[in-house]
Amino acid sequence: MIGWWIAVLVLTVGAIGASMIAARTERYWLATVSLLPVGIALILGSTGNPLTGDATGLVILLSAALVALATIAGSPLVALVLSLASYPAPRGEHGGILVADGDSPLPQREILRGGTTIGYLERFAFIGSLMVGQPGAIAVIVAIKGLGRFAELENAAARERFIIGTLVSLVWAGLCAAALLVGR
Repeated sequence: MIGWWIAVLVLTVGAIGASMIAARTERYWLATVSLLPVGIALILGSTGNPLTGDATGLVILLSAALVALATIAGSPLVALVLSLASYPAPRGEHGGILVADGDSPLPQREILRGGTTIGYLERFAFIGSLMVGQPGAIAVIVAIKGLGRFAELENAAARERFIIGTLVSLVWAGLCAAALLVGR
């Protein structure tokens, strides 16, 4: 059974690489390979074949790899879902979206800047809070994110993008956390 878990580790490392390429090249569909190791880990763990005993080193490596996958692959997966949801909003210089602003002399202004970085932190904090047995911290994470973005959510497109992106990000982190925790 350890052979299967080693295969999951190898697939996870490959999926991290594919996700990094997906984010850099904006070929977001490449990140879908991340679903494979997470799915296999969920299946293996749910069949009663957890990693225990002499596999301490493998548990540590796989845990670190799944945390990295949860953090890194989330951004291209969110971008993929947003593109499928028909939100071709023009991107600003700092990665935000450009929206018309009637109060400004400029034709457009950039909102939701820094979403990629916030997403990395959000997923890392999400999976970390579950790993240390504090699922209540997830409510704090979501509240901080919502309060921090509140002023930018007056635009309908921004609200929809924020909600879809946050939900995809949190669902992905949850799946990775489940794969991590079910394998123990």
